[in-house]
Amino acid sequence: MKGTLVLLDIAGYVALLLWGTHMVTSGVLRGYGSALRRWLGRYLSHRSAAFCFGLGMTALLQSSTATGMMATSFAANGFLGLVPGLVVMLGANVGTTLVVQLLSFDIALVAPVLVLAGFVVYRRSDDARYENLGRCAIGLGLMLLALHMLVVSMAPVEDTALLRTALHSLASEPVLALLVAALLTWACHSSVAVVLLVTSLATAHVVDAQGALALVLGANLGGTLPALFDASTPLARRLPLGNLLVRAFGCVVCVPLLHPLTELLSQLGDSPARMAVNFHTGFNLALALVFILPVQRLAQLLVRLLPEPPQPADAGVPQYLDEGALDAANVALANAAREAMRMADMVENMLKGLVEVFGKDDRVRAAAIGRMDAILDRLGVAIREYLAELGNESLNDEDGERSQEILGFVINIEHVGDITANNLMEFAAKKAERGQDFSADDIQDLARMHAQVMESLQLAWAVFLRSDRRAAQQLVARKEVLWRLENEISERHIRALRERRDDGGAGDVYLRILRDLKRIHSHLASLAYPVLERAGMLQDRLRATAAGEASR
Repeated sequence: MKGTLVLLDIAGYVALLLWGTHMVTSGVLRGYGSALRRWLGRYLSHRSAAFCFGLGMTALLQSSTATGMMATSFAANGFLGLVPGLVVMLGANVGTTLVVQLLSFDIALVAPVLVLAGFVVYRRSDDARYENLGRCAIGLGLMLLALHMLVVSMAPVEDTALLRTALHSLASEPVLALLVAALLTWACHSSVAVVLLVTSLATAHVVDAQGALALVLGANLGGTLPALFDASTPLARRLPLGNLLVRAFGCVVCVPLLHPLTELLSQLGDSPARMAVNFHTGFNLALALVFILPVQRLAQLLVRLLPEPPQPADAGVPQYLDEGALDAANVALANAAREAMRMADMVENMLKGLVEVFGKDDRVRAAAIGRMDAILDRLGVAIREYLAELGNESLNDEDGERSQEILGFVINIEHVGDITANNLMEFAAKKAERGQDFSADDIQDLARMHAQVMESLQLAWAVFLRSDRRAAQQLVARKEVLWRLENEISERHIRALRERRDDGGAGDVYLRILRDLKRIHSHLASLAYPVLERAGMLQDRLRATAAGEASR
């Protein structure tokens, strides 16, 4: 019975260690994930910057696994090149060793202070960034407390014959020890936690130095598996596979050399725990030095091993909504935005051929445009479900606003698609069935209106992708331009109808086409309002619009 209680204690403290790691990771991502995402996409063109980013990110997140999954998603979506992504992972691997080095010292007395300070900051602050900073402090304190209690709990089982026999058998079979540690690391998604657990075992003299080194190798290998298994496409698997190959190479080299490595590390400290921690650092630092220069060749090998798959025949199948990225809100939002831009590209292609459809009665083109609406609807549903799975709890204020922007963008794009595929194509079909023709002036004016809408389309994309205030102002200001242009064209068209007196109903169709083009612009202009509201410019704009309408 006593042994069962000890095992429950150990399992509980391991769970507490993992929960502390999760709190630190989620706190950093919620509080500062958006800023990190922008930095990731903007400044990682050089290897030195990429390496430092990976190192610093892992030091903040307390998890190279979280860094790896973030980098994997960005690489798969084109926000991060494969070569800098691999360098980021080399830096992340070194960064996780610094975390282990810090936590391996006897700093358990700091744990209550961190938990108390974190709790006070979390409860007293109204700023989401400080709340998440408090969350990180609580998580770090729980990690330190769990490590201290693990060492205490190991003391009663230190002399247990069964445990010693099992672990000594692992020490005599380094490959088996490596595989066991790799599976454990994959199961708990944290190489930091497993390496710290190994140091706790070594501190309690449950495992000897050579066995600890073999277990550390397994933890390094297992730390590459979560990102690899969570990747859903060949492109997403390239980066974690590269990280796996790098660490597998290191394991193959080090396993036969465990005995001489143990003797070498004993010169830096004869404690098995200290030797395991130093080996973890030296292993990853050596791999970074070996692979940082030939990383371009490694990237070429990965491209050959995992070539880009052909595009799916069904355009309505999402390409960027990676379920594995839902744990990192900023990555998931980037995925949703990328998928939303696929919808935008489809709508742009639908709108490009409108003048030809009406001018030449192109029924083939009209039918193709009509079929696109169902594809847009399917993608819109997929994006909304993806954002719903992300949930509000994992979002900070900035990410919450971005989620709403993406949702609003998708809804407005769907409306534009509905107007184009249903209303406008219905008008095109009626025109063709009745044999009605628009005059040359009508087609020219329609082209003018269409050109204005296409320009607004480009401004809308800039507003969505970059939150461009200037583009948002221009987009809203163009409502006046479209209003005046529609009035001008309508008046000219009505005058022409009076002169002809009978146009077979084509005039009514033409005016409805103009109205729907203006409706499309209204949906595009609505994308600018959230950006203007955040900048405090919306009220001024509304007052100016009201004044203009009153003057008319």
